[in-house]
Amino acid sequence: MTYIKGVSREQQLLFPDVVDDYISEDNPVRFVDVFVNNLDLEKLGFEKAKPAATGRPPFDPGDLLKLYIYGYLNRVRSSRCLETETHRNVEAMWLLKKLKPDFKTIADFRKDNIKAFKKVFREFTLLCRKLDLFGKELIAIDGSKFKAVNNKDKNLTKNILNKKLKGIDEKIDRYLKELDNGDESEQGDHRPTVKELEEKIEQLKKRKRGYKELSAEMERNGESQISLTDPDSRSFPKKFGVGVGYNAQVAVDDKHHLIVEEDVTNAVTDIDQLSEVAINAKEALEADTIKAVADAGYCNAKEVKACEDAGIEAYTPGIPTSINKNRGLFTKDMFKYDRKKNCYICPAGKKLTYRFKRIEKRRDKTREVLYYVSAECRECQKKPQCTTAEARRITRCPEEHAIDRMNDRIKAHPEIMEKRKQIVEHVFGTIKFWNEQKAFLMRSLEKVRAEFSLSSLAYNIKRVINILGIRKMLEALG
Repeated sequence: MTYIKGVSREQQLLFPDVVDDYISEDNPVRFVDVFVNNLDLEKLGFEKAKPAATGRPPFDPGDLLKLYIYGYLNRVRSSRCLETETHRNVEAMWLLKKLKPDFKTIADFRKDNIKAFKKVFREFTLLCRKLDLFGKELIAIDGSKFKAVNNKDKNLTKNILNKKLKGIDEKIDRYLKELDNGDESEQGDHRPTVKELEEKIEQLKKRKRGYKELSAEMERNGESQISLTDPDSRSFPKKFGVGVGYNAQVAVDDKHHLIVEEDVTNAVTDIDQLSEVAINAKEALEADTIKAVADAGYCNAKEVKACEDAGIEAYTPGIPTSINKNRGLFTKDMFKYDRKKNCYICPAGKKLTYRFKRIEKRRDKTREVLYYVSAECRECQKKPQCTTAEARRITRCPEEHAIDRMNDRIKAHPEIMEKRKQIVEHVFGTIKFWNEQKAFLMRSLEKVRAEFSLSSLAYNIKRVINILGIRKMLEALG
């Protein structure tokens, strides 16, 4: 018994005469090639889509776009790794017709065309619509956090800046005292010279000026934090496990779980993201009306109202935020709102009528809040179970009617909430773990948006290949 043996390295072999023989008819690179060839790159905004009449000829942007799509389909995202693929990978050689752009050319192409990649994603969405792959009835929206190119130590908040400034002041005071007491050092102890101390003090003062400039910039921009390596990135709570990063958003159609709309924001929470993502998805689907389901992190009366105004039925459960539950007191959901009389009915059957409104700051934004108060609390037997104040107050925002209507819809169609996880949550699992993209490679919000557009495009292409196969996709392209 022996092992299966290979061919001798010195033996002459007869390889196929053309590279095309190495690429099977159902290889995904054939679709990538035809798909990009059918795009109007100049209309999509790609630089050098029309070569200049003079000067050195550039690489065709279509070839570099093919390389990037191929890379994201095969978990190769870095420009240096893509350069390596053009030298050793037969599929990449076939796709680029043996062109070998260097990593700087590849990296500059992605950096210089950041707005065009989103349009390429939308072109594939149009193809999916042509193939009737969207149900256009229900979309699920979700967000996930991706790590940015910014260390946690390079992210500063107001509190951290204040602590650093205080620490610098203490060091400067200590060095100044050492200058005053320089002649009191014990024999044999090494102490900094006057010149060394003056240099250290000057360095600390320079660092202090830098911190003050950062603090002033945060005040001007109304920001609560600032990142030094990637200025657009933000620090996220520990539970998300990314440290400093970005918040990626997707809207996924129910029929085949394809991404309809994608975006990236640096908002720490999803509370203000619902309407923009849902409206863009509705426009991409060209639907008259649509249902949008999201988790409780998206529940916001203003966002739900904006969805209704755009012909979108929102489904997102609310999160009880009242501290009264922990106190053993009546919570807001136990008070029934009477829209006709514009009042609340408490568990004891008493009315809480509208008294006043005021502008309050919540989540770094100002909003109008309505206050409802009862005049019958003092004599009420249930007051100990209701409030510790003189009278119970209920707050309401002007758009809360939309939340009431949404809650009625959720009660009538609880199955929609059950479908949310099945539709959208696996999308981020695929992108992060199967496609190995837990972090962005580029810096700034616009550039990471371009990255995520390529990731979403690769996800959709893979999914459509599994649904239809390469040949049907090529037939659709004509």
